[in-house]
Amino acid sequence: MNQCDGIITRIAFYLDDELRNGELAGFEEHLNSCTQCADLVANERRVLETVRRSSPLYSAPPELRARAEEILLRASASNSAPIELRRRVQESVWRAAHGTLHPQPRRRAVALIAAIAVVVFAVVWYAAQRERHVSPPSEFALMAVDTHLRHLRGQLPFEIASRSPEAISGWFAGKVPFSVKLPTYQESSGQDKLYRLEGARLVGFKNDYAAYVAYQMSERPISLVVTSDTVAIPSGGEGIISKGLNFHYDSIDGLKVITWSDKGLTYALVSDLEERGEQSCVVCHAGTRDRDFIEGFKPVAAAKKDRANAF
Repeated sequence: MNQCDGIITRIAFYLDDELRNGELAGFEEHLNSCTQCADLVANERRVLETVRRSSPLYSAPPELRARAEEILLRASASNSAPIELRRRVQESVWRAAHGTLHPQPRRRAVALIAAIAVVVFAVVWYAAQRERHVSPPSEFALMAVDTHLRHLRGQLPFEIASRSPEAISGWFAGKVPFSVKLPTYQESSGQDKLYRLEGARLVGFKNDYAAYVAYQMSERPISLVVTSDTVAIPSGGEGIISKGLNFHYDSIDGLKVITWSDKGLTYALVSDLEERGEQSCVVCHAGTRDRDFIEGFKPVAAAKKDRANAF
């Protein structure tokens, strides 16, 4: 380790008046002869002064403190300070926390702790944002939301109004270049009606027609848009997995959008239901165990973790 490296490990201690006797004299002698280290000390001093002016200072919550300790424990110790110097700093921090340190050094210690907390918080926040990063909504998801809103505004009236899945499926025959077959589980099972089919129409998408179907569930509208998977491939948003299908979840204009592909078709469900709007999935999956399906509707990362824990 060269002389400058030793100086770098002692900058924080110098600014907190922790250096004594020969350590202090040697540090300042080096600053007088090394412009680079002197500039570095000046920059660090400006940072501390900025933190001091940013009052009031707040105590970090226990969760943040624990996360900061974890990060610091994993951090590289390539530029570690001597044991005796670290001991003195630990004593100063303890005295600052318990009110036994002289006011001026105490303010410096508190400012240093606050600066470290700010940096660690920024690192944790950035890591969390990277983990939660999602891609922009797909063109198909945006079109489905626009269709839903236009229908609610009365700009897209039904071309067929019916509560019969068979009637609506038959109406689409020959009007779209793919087969639309709405599920009839709810009607054939005799179970309590979870939703109500209202009607359907054609909507334009990429120089062709897509199928639009409207439902009501608990007096709340749900829109289903269907096209061929040769026209639209689900993408963007947060990855979700359930029952072997890969879903993409987006929140657009306050609405929940779920897109997925299955057996040659691509679907989009739009609603204002709670959570991710997974309850709207029953319009296509009412014949399965609905609770199992909805509970299995989880982020891809969580699903992978569950599979790993199973082995």
